Parts: sequence; structure tokens; C-alpha cells
Amino acid sequence: MALMPVDEALTRILDGAAASAEPEMLPLAESFGRVLARDLLALRTHPPFPASAMDGYAVRAQEAVAGARLRLQGEAAAGHAFDGALATGSTIRIFTGAPVPEGADAILIQENAERLDDGMVLVNEAPEAGRYIRAAGVDFTEGKTGLEKGRLLDPGAITFAAAMNHARLPVVRKPRVAILATGDELRLPGQTLGPGQIIASNTFGVAALARGAGADVIDLGIAIDRMEALDEALDEAIAQGADVLVTIGGASVGDHDLVQKALTGRGMALDFWKIAMRPGKPLMSGKLGAMRVLGLPGNPASSMVCAHLFLEPLVTRLAGLPDPNRQKTAILTKDLPENDQRQDYLRGDLETNAEGELLATPSPRQDSSLMKVFADARCLIIRPPFAPPAKAGSPCQVLVLRA
Repeated sequence: MALMPVDEALTRILDGAAASAEPEMLPLAESFGRVLARDLLALRTHPPFPASAMDGYAVRAQEAVAGARLRLQGEAAAGHAFDGALATGSTIRIFTGAPVPEGADAILIQENAERLDDGMVLVNEAPEAGRYIRAAGVDFTEGKTGLEKGRLLDPGAITFAAAMNHARLPVVRKPRVAILATGDELRLPGQTLGPGQIIASNTFGVAALARGAGADVIDLGIAIDRMEALDEALDEAIAQGADVLVTIGGASVGDHDLVQKALTGRGMALDFWKIAMRPGKPLMSGKLGAMRVLGLPGNPASSMVCAHLFLEPLVTRLAGLPDPNRQKTAILTKDLPENDQRQDYLRGDLETNAEGELLATPSPRQDSSLMKVFADARCLIIRPPFAPPAKAGSPCQVLVLRA
């Protein structure tokens, strides 16, 4: 079987992936960071009345000429409207946010007025008609679209939704990602290891990445290398309504690699399981009913590189979020040899020089089993298939892992 190019694999994995059509209603206070599932209409008009934009005095502009003396008639404050209309030759003390009294058409700001001892107000500088008055509905009006479907609910959007009088918001349901580690040799962190056993570390990194991309994670634990154990885990993933099943390890075709066999035996339509990349060649993709299946390699770096390349964009697509767009242009700091037929993702460091350019330095150790190397890496340096030798100082593409 020919190895599939990385770009083609990603296109096939993302094919048809879209946010759920059924929104989830969340309290406003719990909606931050989610995506709006439908247009949000204003439930009120704001401001609901002409309102003062400044502290000062509500006046008739034609009466409030420089040098005029106006009788102080009363006061209007936010939440406490003046009861009545502005009388001829009078003014009403007004504060920011208060309704403008009937009959007034301008705000004489307090800096341009002088309060006299006899209950009169002296106009030092004439106001313009309409100045410092917020018209009713100047911000938004009832029944009109305030926020559009697909909007990320950031602090500004949350504030606006609250102002439109929404206590609950329709948001895109988080995709459910079930994660299953496989292998007789695996134990959970904190457990005592026997001969030949190792810690199932990949599960936690993949789960963290999935959550960060917008998913709810279902931890299916560890399945030993027995068909019965795999079948039980698949039953659990289906019962919990997983949108994506991620398996870690066991996806090849060795004597102890039973994951692919278990899945195809349950009716999974296998799309592909080998990619022209390093690390991460034995990546499996398929569908079991409506559930997407992504089989990650068992080696830690292979597993995490594949999770960044394929799982993260899949989850963000299903969550209605924008693509992560982690790829940047950098400058190599070391020479690199020519590449073979597989696309390389070299773990490396990333720095910024005085000119603001990104500098990428490959790690001297690239073994896919090395967890500290991956944890220390700030980027993956991308080497296309059959890339010629690259000299230090030449541009390269990197996938940014962390700042």
C-alpha cells in the first residue's frame, strides 16, 4: 500500500466534519469561549429612551445661549427619571445615563455652566442641539440581529448578549472525543510497574490537546490486547455518543496489534492507515457509523505529532471554532540533510531574534520514543518529502507548539 501524503490525509480526515446542528443552551455565565449556534436577536432596544451622555443640564438649545440664566427645575439621574416636562426658561440637572426630559433637546455640560446661589444656572458656553444626547436605539433595537451564528463568545460578545437581555445562549455542542489506550504493557501514572511495563502517558497529552481544542473528553482507560477488552471499550464509546474515537497504539497489523481488526470487525469503514510522515507513519482513519475513528501510533512523539496535525483541526472543526493555524515561517539555525519520501516533523526550539524573526533549531535527538525532547520542543520543523539539503539561514516552515 502506497503511503498517503500528509495534506491528503488531513483533507480526508476533515471531509464532512462540521459543528453539530443541535445547539446546547447554556447560562450566560458559562458561555465564554463557546461558539454561537444561531443568530442572536436583541430582546430589547438600547438605549430604550433618549439618554444623556454627560453630566450637566438638560436644556432647550434655543434658550441656552451664552450668558442666559435658566431656572433650576429639578433633577434626573440614571434609574430616576424626571417626572414631567422641561418648562420654558428652565433647566434640569441631569447625570450620565439618565433619560432626557420631554422638551429638552441638548445637554449643557457642567463644565460650561455655573450654578448660582439664587437657584439659577448661568450658561457660559451655548450647547449644540442634539449634542451629548444618545438617541433611543442608537446601539441596538429589539428584534434585530445582534450577534451572528458562528461568533466566538469572547468577553465583548458576552457583554453584548447580556445587554440584549439574554440569560441563556444557544451554543455549538462540544464534540465528544473518546480516548482509548491499548496494550498489555500499559499502567496508569502512580501504579507500580512490573517487568516490561510502562506508563500510559500519551492518553493525558492527547486528552489535554482535545480539551484545549474544544472537546469534551471521555476517558475509556486502557484496553489489554484482547478482542473482548476492545469490544467492551467500543461499546462504551458508542453508548456515550462519542463523535470521535481516538485509539493509541495497536493500530498496525502485527500479531498483537488488534485495534484495526476489532474496529473493522465491528463494521468500521477503514479509509487509510499509513502516512508518508515521520514520526507517525502508522496513523489510522476510518468511520464506525457516525463516529469518526483516529488511530494514533503508540510512540509518544508520534502520537502527539499526529494529534497536533490531525486531531486538533478535526476537533476545532466539529466545535465550530477557527482552525488553529499554527504554521509559521522561520529561519533555520543549523544545516539539515536532504530528506527521503516521508514528510519530517523535527522537534526543535523556537526563538525570536532582535529583528522579530523566528529562529528554528532542530533537536539533536529525534527518536519518536523520547518524551522529554517533545516536551521541551517549541516547534516542529517541517521537511517536505525529497527536500534538498537546507543551509543554516534558509527559511523553513514550522508548526508552533508553544510560545
